[in-house]
Amino acid sequence: MMDFERRILIIDPDSKDRGNLSSYLRKENFAVETGKGLADALKKISDGGFGCLIMDVDLPEMKGYEAVPIIKNLDTGIKIIMTTKKNSKRLEAKVREQDIFFYFIKSFGKEELKLAINNVFIH
Repeated sequence: MMDFERRILIIDPDSKDRGNLSSYLRKENFAVETGKGLADALKKISDGGFGCLIMDVDLPEMKGYEAVPIIKNLDTGIKIIMTTKKNSKRLEAKVREQDIFFYFIKSFGKEELKLAINNVFIH
């Protein structure tokens, strides 16, 4: 049986980003599931068992930061890491208004993200 504590859901409309990140995290011994938008996220989260959600800001249905309250309503304990390719002060302010665990700019490289993910599972 999978250890709930090591389960991560990646929601990203960019299939290349999604694939790269999921294979990287699997190599780090995380159990990873993926989806491309909010509908996938809600379905998988309602099935339960994820400690961490890594979600892109640009979802097909809405902005990721707008989806945070909907997701938190479904699973209050899930830790959300919001990702983006293009950061701006305005976007960062919007994201940080939400109940997220970490904000990650994709160009920063995966080590910082891995640290944040490990911190999710420590708490």
